[in-house]
Amino acid sequence: MSRFLTVGAAQMGPVQRSHTRRDVVERMIVHLREARRMGCDLVVFPELTLTTFFPRWWMTDQAEIDSFFEKEMPSNETAPLFTEAKRLGLGFSVGYAELVNEGGRVRRFNTAILVGPDGRIASKYRKVHLPGHAEHEPQRPFQHLEKRYFEVGNLGFPVVKAFGGNMGMCVCNDRRWPETYRVMGLQNVEMVMLGYNTPLHNAPSPDHDEHSWFHNQLSMQAGAYQNGTWVIGVAKGGTEEGVPSLADSQIVSPSGKVVARAGSDRDELIVHRCDLDAGKSYTSTTFDFERHRRPDVYRLIVERRGARPPAG
Repeated sequence: MSRFLTVGAAQMGPVQRSHTRRDVVERMIVHLREARRMGCDLVVFPELTLTTFFPRWWMTDQAEIDSFFEKEMPSNETAPLFTEAKRLGLGFSVGYAELVNEGGRVRRFNTAILVGPDGRIASKYRKVHLPGHAEHEPQRPFQHLEKRYFEVGNLGFPVVKAFGGNMGMCVCNDRRWPETYRVMGLQNVEMVMLGYNTPLHNAPSPDHDEHSWFHNQLSMQAGAYQNGTWVIGVAKGGTEEGVPSLADSQIVSPSGKVVARAGSDRDELIVHRCDLDAGKSYTSTTFDFERHRRPDVYRLIVERRGARPPAG
């Protein structure tokens, strides 16, 4: 008997610096209520949903930087989101900047959590593949300072049993790396939730700009197909603080086909009824890892970080 999970990908339009968390939470609650009307069980929000994408600015005042981070979840400002989701019987995933005291020191991560319909946090993920740079590069039209403001995630790629299936998360740039999906695929992941903020202009490689839409879809389709999993990709798009960003939120089936796609760069909910058993025809045949994988010849993947040319 098939297991169905109706999922809403809750795309967000721009969040400007003048918008408060309460402003954003109100928009998110609108998504939740629409999702309930459309029969959803789970709603997926983007990366850094609660604030503007602050790594675009060089900042030296730590108090200013920390104003974009959440010191607790839920907080007074985000509690209404949890309360309303619980009232509606909905689960959700949301990305935010996390400030936490671990091991006697303050740490900062680009984080996503999965919250059950009971309002409890079921899983947490911290972004591993941080893009951009750490030094001041004022020649750019805008900066991408994730390497300055965040640490590399320290929780790996956890997969948990929730919502009747095996659920995983990743964040933005993680979607471009096949290792992200494969580590979760080796845990029998059945749905990967990921949020992103992706500028349409890539300052170090502007020749990539025209391919932004294609690369976004390609990476999620490949991850879905090669691991027999659903991928729920959700953007914060539109022009935010003068920076045009990719929208194009989409739900990708285990076949690699896009089955639902946003049509705007504004707040928009797209919905699909996902059969969590749909991946089994892939993971039991073409991608039956136990039968076909050859990890003994893949050692270079974990032994070497950077690419090197062959000797001679």
